[in-house]
Amino acid sequence: MAGVLGLRDVTVRRGTTTILDGVTWDVADSERWVVLGPNGAGKTTLLQIAAGRMHPTSGTAEVLGERLGAVDVFELRPRIGVASAALADRISPSEKVVDVVLTAAYGMTGRWRERYEALDHERARTLLDVFGVGRFADRAFGTLSEGERKRVQIARALMTDPELLLLDEPAAGLDLGGREELVAALTELALDRRSPVLVLVTHHVEEVPAGFTHGLLLRDGRVEAAGTLADVLAEEPLSRTFGLDLEVERRGDRWAARSRR
Repeated sequence: MAGVLGLRDVTVRRGTTTILDGVTWDVADSERWVVLGPNGAGKTTLLQIAAGRMHPTSGTAEVLGERLGAVDVFELRPRIGVASAALADRISPSEKVVDVVLTAAYGMTGRWRERYEALDHERARTLLDVFGVGRFADRAFGTLSEGERKRVQIARALMTDPELLLLDEPAAGLDLGGREELVAALTELALDRRSPVLVLVTHHVEEVPAGFTHGLLLRDGRVEAAGTLADVLAEEPLSRTFGLDLEVERRGDRWAARSRR
């Protein structure tokens, strides 16, 4: 399988603080990865590297066959779809929902003077339909519920037909119903062979959709475990990662974890 991400001994430092410490990680074509770890583990920084929006302090990072530091990142970034809270904060609440998706074609978060083809409009509305928010296409983004906004963001991330899709805590802030709707949508995406390679960052094993194949556990910027999901979402590596004695349960294709205390 072709390599999509290849990190070798990647370290990121900010002043005297080490955020990532010697991370080595390989992601191949067709794989679906979940990255888990406690707050401050370095998960978002890892995704910034994968998105080509941050360079390692040391080590090497290859994204979609291109080495960071030796490639024009402005040509690389359109090949990568990203949905994150940081991006959502840049979207005006008054922006029309269909335009939130459409403007991804230019890497923008609001309409200005750019022009789009009829096929662009059609694709944006189709993606909104796929994620169950097509009926809101002409409404203001700020009028949607948190769960609806999250699904719009994922539709936006897919607008450029990326080869790699990075989702940074997409279920954060959702109630139980919103979380389950989002997990169901991500399950469909993960099980579709036409989908790009997926990397999902989360704190909670309950948010891991069906169809994901691999897992990476981070603690204090270091890799605690990486491999197939069944091996990684086991009691010993998860307990070590979160610093708790955890009991892990699997029902079908979903997971749950709780403290034994």
